[in-house]
Amino acid sequence: MLKEAKKRVARPLAYVERVNRAIDFILQHLDQALRLEDIARVACFSPFHFHRIFRLLMGESLNEFVKRVRLERALAMLSRKTGATHRKPSLTEIALACGFASSSDFTRCFKQRYGVAPSQFDVESFRANRREDWQAAAGNEHRHLLDKLKPGTNPDGFEVRFRRLSARNVAYIRVQKAFGGDGVVRAAERLVLWAEARGLAGGQWLGYMWDDPEIVPHEQCRYDVGVEVPVAAPGGEVGLIKFPAMQVAEVEVRGGIDLEMRALDWLFGTWLPQSGFVPAEQPCFEAWIGRPFAHGTERFELVLQVPVERG
Repeated sequence: MLKEAKKRVARPLAYVERVNRAIDFILQHLDQALRLEDIARVACFSPFHFHRIFRLLMGESLNEFVKRVRLERALAMLSRKTGATHRKPSLTEIALACGFASSSDFTRCFKQRYGVAPSQFDVESFRANRREDWQAAAGNEHRHLLDKLKPGTNPDGFEVRFRRLSARNVAYIRVQKAFGGDGVVRAAERLVLWAEARGLAGGQWLGYMWDDPEIVPHEQCRYDVGVEVPVAAPGGEVGLIKFPAMQVAEVEVRGGIDLEMRALDWLFGTWLPQSGFVPAEQPCFEAWIGRPFAHGTERFELVLQVPVERG
């Protein structure tokens, strides 16, 4: 009887992987109606129990999470810079792209969370304050090096290449509260061990963040350490996500975190508004050259890949 009972009780790590699977589903279908029954089915929980488990692991209810990430995606769209080749989307376009029933529904939810209507929101000041918050959370004694690169400048001589990526499977470990501490480094070490044990360590290693830290509070930012794999069964804290084929604009980075941040600032603040492209609804990838953190945490060798589509 005891053995049978143990079989019916999922281990905590299995819960983590299954809730992450639900989060992946939500983020990939944010523009659609999301029913509790469908999300719970993805996570292999009954709807009744899924509510409790999600809140326990995430610190917020499922409805709170969905509404929050929808508003954060909307805020990211509001903050997109316009250029000669593309315009800023309308409130109605933003509302529908983020899963709101209408622009009035979007405006009501936005005002509840941020205190003002989206048309009156000071995006630039909000992003500047958020950036100061995560710079402080990073705890870097050289945090001044992470100051924002001014639009229109490119002191490092970054150049963009385009690449078409095929659909791929990525095994990952998700790190909650990615800023501060060594959680990301430790997750990379665990995933390397997992991949080596299965002969999968030769794939492309990736890091990616689903949240923009200039919009999302740093304590709610999630970072995935991943490796491209053939279809493989996830297990424990290791999840599996399938990314669709996509086009990326990429910049090679060989240096410290300050160089990587300047590359991101240049890509989003200078290059994108003039490029005729807009960001696709996928995370920005760090495609490591070799294994993650092969040179420690002071020097990174990677290719930044921003998924883009024609504006």
